[in-house]
Amino acid sequence: MKTIGHWINNKPADGASGAYGPVWNPATGVQAAQVALAGVAEVDAAVAAAKEAYRTWRDVSLARRTAILFRYRALLDAHRDEIAALITAEHGKVHSDALGEVARGLEIVELACGISEKLKGELSTQVSTRVDVASIRQPLGVVAGITPFNFPAMVPMWMFPLALACGNTFVLKPSEKDPSASLRLAELAAEAGVPEGVLNVVHGDKTAVDRLLEHPDVAAVSFVGSTPIARYIQQHAVAHGKRVQALGGAKNHMLVLPDADLDHAADQAISAAYGSAGERCMAVSVVVAVGRESGDALVGKIAERAKNLRIGPGDDPASEMGPLITREHRDTVASYVRGAAEQGAEVVVDGTGLTVPGHEDGFFLGVSLLDRVPTDADAYRDEIFGPVLCVVRAETYDEAIELINSSRWGNGTAVFTRDGGAARRFQLEVEAGMVGVNVPIPVPVGYHSFGGWKDSLFGDLHVYGNDGIAFYTRGKVITTRWPDPADSLGIDLGFPNHD
Repeated sequence: MKTIGHWINNKPADGASGAYGPVWNPATGVQAAQVALAGVAEVDAAVAAAKEAYRTWRDVSLARRTAILFRYRALLDAHRDEIAALITAEHGKVHSDALGEVARGLEIVELACGISEKLKGELSTQVSTRVDVASIRQPLGVVAGITPFNFPAMVPMWMFPLALACGNTFVLKPSEKDPSASLRLAELAAEAGVPEGVLNVVHGDKTAVDRLLEHPDVAAVSFVGSTPIARYIQQHAVAHGKRVQALGGAKNHMLVLPDADLDHAADQAISAAYGSAGERCMAVSVVVAVGRESGDALVGKIAERAKNLRIGPGDDPASEMGPLITREHRDTVASYVRGAAEQGAEVVVDGTGLTVPGHEDGFFLGVSLLDRVPTDADAYRDEIFGPVLCVVRAETYDEAIELINSSRWGNGTAVFTRDGGAARRFQLEVEAGMVGVNVPIPVPVGYHSFGGWKDSLFGDLHVYGNDGIAFYTRGKVITTRWPDPADSLGIDLGFPNHD
């Protein structure tokens, strides 16, 4: 069986811990490989490589760094089909969705290619007699990224291209469930000219995560994953003196007002709820329908579309939705659908009995639609992370906004309406970090930052965009005086002032 190892100092590194995890083909249910799980020794080796590389990488000119990044961008573009195929094979998402993931990751590489503009400092001259003050930003050192299974290429690319562009070195701990895409990203980085030790990849479980959080030579940690783990990452890393950005889970609401184009809203709800089998932190998992008649009509339109979705292996061009990542996760998602009726929801579409011919052992689950879901039901309260869409009814806009804002999560949200005044009011009143107006998945472009509010974010700074650059650098202010040779300043024990 194929064994997937680590990447340290620009070359493959075998696992030494003796621990391995399974890598499945979700479409067939067959174990395709095993991945080495790093122990403390492997993590320490990766951090040591990054620390040594930082001594020279931090002083590499912006011109050379950006030249490397431009070559990297070209290589990623040339290999996007190959990377997408790795994602499909191990994650299960359809090839077109995997290609979209690579494209969105490339946006951040392109942002990093322009780092020289973003790292320009500020200068104030003559703040006092012959005194100038400058503000500059400098790298942190060795930084780490811990990334989830649902975007094995895009989320790492949210992190390490900016970190490297700012002069840091990086240790990536991707999900052990679909490890191959991250290794290919690292191989292409080396091919582009990223020096030894600047970008390292170690696979692992909690042992590897905890060592990164505790390691004295790791200055900062970026994380994307579930809320309980995000909270743990933030608390544990801060206790060890590290800077942290930890993005947690979500329960994203889509508000549909009675005046909305219901066909458009139904199309977008289907795309946002069931794309990538619902395994997206920005998936729409709750539709809040305002008005009885329009709500009934909307649910009917969503149900009609849901029943016609083509579900199959991700490498089949006819498939619109692939399997879930593991058998255990599929069964957990199915349990929410089965329990919803017992807790008062109406199961309009039940996808738990789906079988894909020829792939009976795959981790497939059909799409499910639950209507009139009580807000105390498990299907509403928990982040399901699967192809399950809940519909909650509201009589008025005020009732709907109160319901949305009472959620403990605040990642993303959307409103569908033709009323500009209602849309404006919503975007100002809703308590979420990312808002869409007639856009169901409001993931910002690369030069704006991604992040939520409340239990969807732990730490002060979002990922990529200006927040990402601020996270991977620290400010320094330099005050300079160059006296005129003709001047004699003498001794002055008084408090400095600007007269």
